[in-house]
Amino acid sequence: MAFDLSRRLAAEALGTAFLVGTVVGSGIMADRLTDDVALALLGNTIPTGAILVVLITILGPISGAHFNPAVTLAFAMRRDIVPGEAALYAAFQIAGGLAGSIVAHAMFELPLVQISETVRTGSGQWIAEVVATFGLVCTILAGIRFRADAVPWLVGLYITAAYWFTASTSFANPAVAIARAISDTFAGIRPIDVPVFILAEALGAALAVALMAWLLSASTRSAEAAAE
Repeated sequence: MAFDLSRRLAAEALGTAFLVGTVVGSGIMADRLTDDVALALLGNTIPTGAILVVLITILGPISGAHFNPAVTLAFAMRRDIVPGEAALYAAFQIAGGLAGSIVAHAMFELPLVQISETVRTGSGQWIAEVVATFGLVCTILAGIRFRADAVPWLVGLYITAAYWFTASTSFANPAVAIARAISDTFAGIRPIDVPVFILAEALGAALAVALMAWLLSASTRSAEAAAE
């Protein structure tokens, strides 16, 4: 069943809201429950990976479950979504992310909008965001090609791993980065650090599209052999 644009945009906003709400909310809960930073990060990681499996499974059939302007950029580069709709997707993802952050604050009785003071900058962080987003988009594109039914688990597991192998804890999502800038909590990022994160994420997505366009295309000889 094809869903109209309004329903797809609503799914993107809802999914991104729940994603950010999980990231911010689990970060607040983890920070309250332990003074061990590694344990708090684990408490932030597992819910994020888990909610991605749920959200992609239930909302993917409606909108494609991007929940991420970098992912939408990747699909736009592949001409799987037209530019106008891609821009709307990104706008609704950002709006949903901001709403998710605000609701997470409300649940924990914090000021609804805060300005984060958490410093996340430097070449290591920027490279990490390129790598994190590159890997995420590669996972999605290869997953769609070979095991579309497994994409929710592939993305959830990838992000769970990337929390720990990247220096930035794998934002890999411009909407999430923007939403986390209004949360001065465990998951926060200074607003001044967000633009470079977004550029790094866009670069990672573009590099992934370029590589996978080559890697996932069968050679002419292979295609002819398969036909025979």
